[in-house]
Amino acid sequence: MTEAVLKVEGLTKRFGALIANEDVDLDVQPGEVHAVIGPNGAGKTTFVSQLAGELRPDHGRILLGGRDVTALPVHKRARLGLARSYQITSVIPSFSALENVAFAAQAIDGNSFKFWKPARSVDHLNEKAAAILAEIGLGHRQDILVKNMSHGEHRQLEIAMALATDPKVLLLDEPTAGMGPAATEGMIAFLDTLKGRYAILMIEHDMDVVFSLADRISALVNGRRVATERPDQIRQNAEVRRAYLGDKADKLNVSRSKASPGGDTSC
Repeated sequence: MTEAVLKVEGLTKRFGALIANEDVDLDVQPGEVHAVIGPNGAGKTTFVSQLAGELRPDHGRILLGGRDVTALPVHKRARLGLARSYQITSVIPSFSALENVAFAAQAIDGNSFKFWKPARSVDHLNEKAAAILAEIGLGHRQDILVKNMSHGEHRQLEIAMALATDPKVLLLDEPTAGMGPAATEGMIAFLDTLKGRYAILMIEHDMDVVFSLADRISALVNGRRVATERPDQIRQNAEVRRAYLGDKADKLNVSRSKASPGGDTSC
């Protein structure tokens, strides 16, 4: 493998007697979609919050592009290329789609602290925002107020805002949360267009999403990483099946064999 764009070594986080993460090692390669799965309480949200800089680990370190960022705050990690989306969207309802993305782009712009000059009045920020919205299929919606957009569009817009910060790594926390089947399929298709272009670490509970997109999957159980393998290997991993997948893996194999000519269940 090439040098990891994101690498985690021995990450440990405790809350009193509760061990949320214990000695977690993990890496994300350039252009890879790396999914993190696990049952409720496995430590997934705590893990990604440490990567983003919202929580400080008790032990271990986080490397971004080979640089140790373990002690850096959120905004400094963002400027180094780490962008996060959340389970609950963080868009600004009273802004248009264009203004939301331009505002995100302003965060890494040289004039980002000149608050008397709003992002909407800076041509190059608007041009960048418009290009990103066109790229992700929301160009025709750029002037719509966010409060008038659908939940699926909100999720897509939030990722567009992350892309506006020129990320090296995208941290996606439950990107399909709250979506129905049709919107989920749309999000899968959208994220598939990002594969190979961005390194993505994705926390996701929907196994159809995970097995559709992931190049590798890491499973957390009781705060520990018990496996990092390709999707086909994860399906067969006894410890992962026992702790989390169970019959989900069998259902996924059946659904994929029906959908694939010749019964091919590969990912």
